[in-house]
Amino acid sequence: MIGSLKGIIEHKQPPGLLLDVNGVGYEVQLPMSSFFRLPECGQSIRLYTHLVVRDDAHLLFGFTHEVERTLFRELIKANGVGPKLAQTILSGMSAEELVGSVEREDISALIKLPGVGRKTAERLVVELKDRLAGWANSVGLERDHQDLLSESAPAPAPSFNRIKQEAIEALEALGYANKQAQKVVKQVATEAMSVELVIRESLRSMM
Repeated sequence: MIGSLKGIIEHKQPPGLLLDVNGVGYEVQLPMSSFFRLPECGQSIRLYTHLVVRDDAHLLFGFTHEVERTLFRELIKANGVGPKLAQTILSGMSAEELVGSVEREDISALIKLPGVGRKTAERLVVELKDRLAGWANSVGLERDHQDLLSESAPAPAPSFNRIKQEAIEALEALGYANKQAQKVVKQVATEAMSVELVIRESLRSMM
């Protein structure tokens, strides 16, 4: 098991990156909550990781904070929740929001996430409620999306069209339909925004 990686960000394209670790490039998929915290390309970072081994691929998921990896591992223990869906859930909700929704049995919040129907949401509440009890007060969960939105965004890319296209592609990778992704990006995107901020606002508007 690869528990963590420390290296230089060689390339990043939401929701993944290429991490150079002593000359070896690791392709890592991240929930957008972690992706938003990444430094710029060329800078060093340590990621907590979880390796998923399948017959057709080895998938490496990364997290900027260990608590998010722990939540990811709790999610994939639930029946019907695979790693890609867990990534989508942690992209659409902060750790604090997810724990709060489970504790409050807020099914309506969970079913807004792509791939999460009512049965899956109910199953998540039943299976996670006891395991996540007390987390909000004991593990120092990360700030929610509203706090993240107040931070300075990276400098926008030169092409506004490219920014919108990358945001749409990232939302599709997280499970949103192309038409839905195009519609929400068109609604929230402005020329002053970076691709990360467009994705962030798009996810927030769909919650």
